[in-house]
Amino acid sequence: MKNGMLFLLGLLTLVGCNQEPDGFTIDGTLRGEVEEGTKVFLKKIGDNNQPVEVDTAIIANGKFQFKGTATAPELHYIFLDEAQSYTAVILENGTIDFNGQKDSLGFAVVKGTLQNDVFRDYLEQSRALSNKARSIQEDLQRATKDGSPQASIIALRDEMQELQEEYKGFELDYIKNNPNALISALLLDRAVATKAIGYEEIQTMYNALSPVIQNSRPGKRVLDDIEGLKKSEEAEKNTAIGAKAPEFSGPNPEGETVALSDVMGKVTLVDFWAAWCRPCRAENPNVVAVYNKYHDKGLNIVGVSLDRTAEAWKKAIADDGLEWNHISNIAYFDDQIAKLYNVDAIPAAFLLDENGIIVAKNLRGQALEEKVAELLN
Repeated sequence: MKNGMLFLLGLLTLVGCNQEPDGFTIDGTLRGEVEEGTKVFLKKIGDNNQPVEVDTAIIANGKFQFKGTATAPELHYIFLDEAQSYTAVILENGTIDFNGQKDSLGFAVVKGTLQNDVFRDYLEQSRALSNKARSIQEDLQRATKDGSPQASIIALRDEMQELQEEYKGFELDYIKNNPNALISALLLDRAVATKAIGYEEIQTMYNALSPVIQNSRPGKRVLDDIEGLKKSEEAEKNTAIGAKAPEFSGPNPEGETVALSDVMGKVTLVDFWAAWCRPCRAENPNVVAVYNKYHDKGLNIVGVSLDRTAEAWKKAIADDGLEWNHISNIAYFDDQIAKLYNVDAIPAAFLLDENGIIVAKNLRGQALEEKVAELLN
């Protein structure tokens, strides 16, 4: 009976030790000449991508403290009133120790909870690679300035290129090795934004993340990114040279619906542009000249505008003398036709043959005229 009671007490103690903390506490220490009563701000990035204040603490004897409850791990930032730098901290339930210098908050040591310990480990390895890159860059600048042999300069550039590949591999390996870390979702989000890896690899890495990280704010953002990347890759495949141009329709300046299939010629140019786009407007005289020369021989043009207002769109058509078919949903880059053709920058143009097959992209000036002449024999 006595042994059973001891076992029960030991079990209760073990359960108590492993119990999830009810909330978070950030115990902060700031070194340097910090005045009593200085404010410390806890902030996060809001929906408008700007810092939003979450809480405020006051410095007393070089110490400050934040308390609260975190429903999920989330990246926050600690700002010191009137200081230029800040420190990233992952808010999660538990006791988080913050120790920093007033004039170099970016190098503060944040530890004590799983997410912050992993984040600190990532930062230390990342900074080591960054310092190595800085050293190579300084050597390269010095070699260029001193007129060193070209072979030495090329060797330094190759070394920098290798280091960039090493850094990319480091971040991807960190994601794979830390599926329970919020930093993994943040790094994966960046990999999507920079198109460092393709859709399938991103999907695989996302699936390997723990449910808690998948449901975190950056985790959900990655899921949205994956859907967008999937559609983008599909659109890129569907608009590759040799592919059948996707069908589309939309309102013309008179409000009537115009479909691509209704205005196809022996050769058709699908031209994405906008009144606000200076390179587009600069190229318009060339397009007008090609159209005037080859329209009677079978060239048709469909202008797809990414304008914000109908007034600007219609005025630009008149001012530039664009006497061909025009379509616009007045939706800027949210235009569904632009998304269908994977257009994220303008000017962009697709040249189609009489069967609607994409035979060239983004031809300008003389190159456009030569290709149109070739297709029209």
